[in-house]
Amino acid sequence: MTAKEESFRKDGLDLYNFKKDFPIFSLPEHRSSTFIYLDSAATSLKPKSVIDKMSDFYLYRYGTVHRAVYNLAARATEEYSNVREKLRQFLHARYAEEIIFTSGTTDSINLVARSFGGAFFQEGDEVIISAAEHHANIVPWQMLALEKKITLKVVSVLADGSLDLEMLDDLLTEKTRLVSMAYMTNTTGAIYPVKEIVALAHKYGAKVLIDAAQAVGHMRIDVQELDVDFLAFSAHKMYGPTGVGVLYGKKALLTKMPPHKGGGDMIEKVTFAKTTYEKPPLRFEAGTPMIAEVIGMGAAIDYILGIGLATIEHIEQELYQYARKKCKELADVSIIGDSSHKGPLITFSVADFHPLDVGTLLSLKGVSVRTGKMCAEPLLDRFGYTSALRISLGIYNTKEEIDRFIALLQEAMVMLKPELSY
Repeated sequence: MTAKEESFRKDGLDLYNFKKDFPIFSLPEHRSSTFIYLDSAATSLKPKSVIDKMSDFYLYRYGTVHRAVYNLAARATEEYSNVREKLRQFLHARYAEEIIFTSGTTDSINLVARSFGGAFFQEGDEVIISAAEHHANIVPWQMLALEKKITLKVVSVLADGSLDLEMLDDLLTEKTRLVSMAYMTNTTGAIYPVKEIVALAHKYGAKVLIDAAQAVGHMRIDVQELDVDFLAFSAHKMYGPTGVGVLYGKKALLTKMPPHKGGGDMIEKVTFAKTTYEKPPLRFEAGTPMIAEVIGMGAAIDYILGIGLATIEHIEQELYQYARKKCKELADVSIIGDSSHKGPLITFSVADFHPLDVGTLLSLKGVSVRTGKMCAEPLLDRFGYTSALRISLGIYNTKEEIDRFIALLQEAMVMLKPELSY
């Protein structure tokens, strides 16, 4: 247990003000209840430690990596490489070489589709996804299906938003090459039983890719314990910078996969007759990388581990359960996907009101919520909606903010339909 975790346990979670760690809350217009940020599932706010780490690098220690021996470059390379090892430990991976830096979850999934799928899928092979996937875990497979003439199968979700495991078992065949699913869905918040999914897929010789964009930073992830073959996530959803993410892949698989991009840093030797490639992970990291962003991601991991993932999960689940209770007390609010095992987000509709109207009125009162298709249009279709609202929580949120959100939501509903009263 870290010193910060010990202080939380000693003083009580409710007494620690996480807002003080985030400079955005220090602005005069953000200091009171007039600013409530409830869109962490889209992107989380950034603690000062992350901002300072990146700023310090640009101001005083900037240098390129892997390309020079002078002091600035050598120090930058060392710090950059240290983040890879930090991520290995964070994910409980076996080798640092299993950590590939990408521009984010979308890039990571496309890497697997282009490299693993492009090299090893044949006509008639199958990829299985779920009906609740983010567009980033649908479109790349549709594109590959057209190109390689593979079959894309979709597992239904149940009425509460949980995965239909029996259907997954039925859909798996000897032709299934990959199962690609979310760990925590971005719309219903359902947490999928990844270990069971992996075990089912591996029975048929299929590999498993897990989209952990919504799970990372909220819960402990052990890739060896889960036995996943690939796992993808973005730093900006775990208090880190935008423009950087991770693909974890088992070393044995990455070694067999060809590069999906060509350029500098991913080569071993180049001649006009032939080019040979570096071993993973550099094979998949063409061009000058996002050095400051990787260093910022390392600082975000330090921030998360300083609090402790168990502590974060406890805080966020307490907030989620409180928000869920308050939402369910409103007769005109319907929660979309209300399974028993969920992350800290709630997607909902308000009877007779368009989500954009409600979201706009909330925005005018300083409340930031997500509106629209949630980048998961097929999932909303499954529940009979074309648009919805979503609140998603981070460690900087409070029960008082949830109370104010509920009050302002009621106020917005009355404004849109004056005959209502609360």
